[in-house]
Amino acid sequence: MDLERETWTDADESEAEMALLPVGSTEQHGPHAPLGTDTLDAEAVAEAGADRYDDPVIVAPAVPVGIAEEHRRFSGTLWTTESTFRAYVRDVVGSLASHGWDRVVVVNGHGGNIAALKEVTARIVRHDDAYAVPFTWFDEVGEHSSDMGHAGPLETSLLRHTNPEAVHEDRLEAAAEGGSDRWGNWRGRVNLAVDSDEFTDNGVVGDPRESSAELGEELLDRSAEALCDLLDAVRERDPGPRE
Repeated sequence: MDLERETWTDADESEAEMALLPVGSTEQHGPHAPLGTDTLDAEAVAEAGADRYDDPVIVAPAVPVGIAEEHRRFSGTLWTTESTFRAYVRDVVGSLASHGWDRVVVVNGHGGNIAALKEVTARIVRHDDAYAVPFTWFDEVGEHSSDMGHAGPLETSLLRHTNPEAVHEDRLEAAAEGGSDRWGNWRGRVNLAVDSDEFTDNGVVGDPRESSAELGEELLDRSAEALCDLLDAVRERDPGPRE
């Protein structure tokens, strides 16, 4: 059930006990992919997982602004502080739990959100009347996970499969030429760069020319299956005593 598209009466009659909360970002993704790439990808994975799952699952509206100040030099990028982001996610999970959807998987599409989501879901489990876990889709695609960059082959492929009209395919060559092959500016194990414009001219990391709709279909299949496996575990999980 896509909560954004339902009436409150239909939501009230739902037998769902679990919910998916897509979380993304509004940030640069090179000259070829939209600012909302992370949100669109998170929504696509959440919707695919809900469609495949054998029990009803609520899909909440996406959180479209995340922790993305590292892209601040590129026009259109929006960001929030970690504390604001954590509080917002916690409030949304609490809202879902108040209606009985108290087991929530946060489906994440942005690397910059990972640390904050780990912290806030642990806080929810320890202190709130809900159980929440984070799920980052590009960590759940097998051997392809090692190819994750930024606006590179993975994110672009998923878009080309799920939202093909959003990708400027005529700009893939320029995206690759102005990009970087690695995230950061490293000395040993230390990244000297704070913002992404320090190591990529146009915001791209990786080669989006290696993307395809066929790869995107595989990525969606793998991540949706992994999400369904996680939902099984969450459904059976006993979170233990609260404080």
